[in-house]
Amino acid sequence: MPQSTEHTIANTQTWLKAVVIGHNFCPFAQRELEQNRTRFSINQSQDWENGLQQLISECLLLDANPAIATTLIIFSHNLGHFDDYLDFLAVAEQLLHAQGYNGTYQLASFHPDYCFEGASDDDPANFTNRSPYPMLHLLREDSLATALSHYPQAELIPERNIALARQLGLAKMQALLKACYSTKE
Repeated sequence: MPQSTEHTIANTQTWLKAVVIGHNFCPFAQRELEQNRTRFSINQSQDWENGLQQLISECLLLDANPAIATTLIIFSHNLGHFDDYLDFLAVAEQLLHAQGYNGTYQLASFHPDYCFEGASDDDPANFTNRSPYPMLHLLREDSLATALSHYPQAELIPERNIALARQLGLAKMQALLKACYSTKE
């Protein structure tokens, strides 16, 4: 049974608070969420074309609304297979470039089965990019550059995240992600 938009957003917000913010995987996420500057956009389509159109629509929305810091495009009915998701991500990045958004926006990627290249599927480090649903995180490059310039040793964030996830262990990381799925419909 398909989930409601509200249910999908609630699960995503739980993941943001409990995993991303709760374990400081992104030191900039809390501020944007608390200031209501994070947009949640749901894509319920099962075709790529619709998802790509939505990506450009979200870019246009960000262009017109500087108060929105970032957008999460959540694919609740598509891109469940990680390899398909990676193919879609590559096309989405090409589309951003073709539409002249290179240097304006960038994509961060999250998926329930995320696996870093060369990592085993059961490496807890993968959970730094695992999410309840496949999603694209659309970030403003200028805001990201500003945030990174004020964060000491920002280049070490990914290494710190990997070390923390491995320290917490596979069972803990699996439990954190599983807890993001609400039992309510």
